[in-house]
Amino acid sequence: MTTTVRAPDAPEPDGRAPLAPLSQRYRGGWIVEIMVLAVLYFVYDWLRDQVAGSAASALHHARQLVRLERDLALLQERRWQQWALPSHPLISFFNIWYGTIHFVMPIVALVVLYRKAPARYVRWRNTLLVLAVIGLLGFWLWPLMPPRLMPGHQWVDTPARFFNFGPQSKGNSTKDFGNLYAAMPSLHGGWSLFSCLALLPLARRWWVRALLIAYPVTILVTIVVTGNHWILDAVGGWIALGIAYLITCTWERVVHRRPVRFREPVVLAPRKSAPAVSAGAP
Repeated sequence: MTTTVRAPDAPEPDGRAPLAPLSQRYRGGWIVEIMVLAVLYFVYDWLRDQVAGSAASALHHARQLVRLERDLALLQERRWQQWALPSHPLISFFNIWYGTIHFVMPIVALVVLYRKAPARYVRWRNTLLVLAVIGLLGFWLWPLMPPRLMPGHQWVDTPARFFNFGPQSKGNSTKDFGNLYAAMPSLHGGWSLFSCLALLPLARRWWVRALLIAYPVTILVTIVVTGNHWILDAVGGWIALGIAYLITCTWERVVHRRPVRFREPVVLAPRKSAPAVSAGAP
């Protein structure tokens, strides 16, 4: 797959300048950008707890999902978990990977896009924000019990049984863990695919591209092995990301009156040139 890379400041086909973050118009604007995104994240995190459903409703939906996965031959969560359980270090690694990289990679993606491809940053930042809204709607309308909390089944609650750190290690209460039933869609799945797709066109080395493609796969394995999500939760996260991207592109068309191009070219930010040295300088 080839990606068109346009020169910095090159106009759009319709003659207009490419979109760029408003914060880049001001000195130190990136600080404001960080502060706004941080506030929005904390608002999202608070709302995520407020829309928590009941245990009875979450269990009912989980049983529905189990039947659907069985019909689709996707009910493989216990088999995947049994593969990893004999190795305590491996399970502990998955627990830590689950609770850390999920936050690190989207931040890395946003920073790289902001610095290297501002126009692409605007689209993918907005996509991430819309994805958060879709996630909240899913958590509110369809609370879902994860495998590790299912009564009467043989899934293991790995955050409680194996080495871990963070809120998960303190118990499965709403006070310690937040919304226990915010499983569908899986934002671990959605954010990992977001990080991959946002950065992939900027990667020039083959091994970087390979790592980016492998990253969502590792997250899929992680969320299933640890018992935090069902396989279809990840699929729901991927679908939610696609819907968020479509909404963002439509927003660009309506608000900014730009034609929708789902595979936008990568417009790299101009490099700062070194200061000129006069001929008479020593």
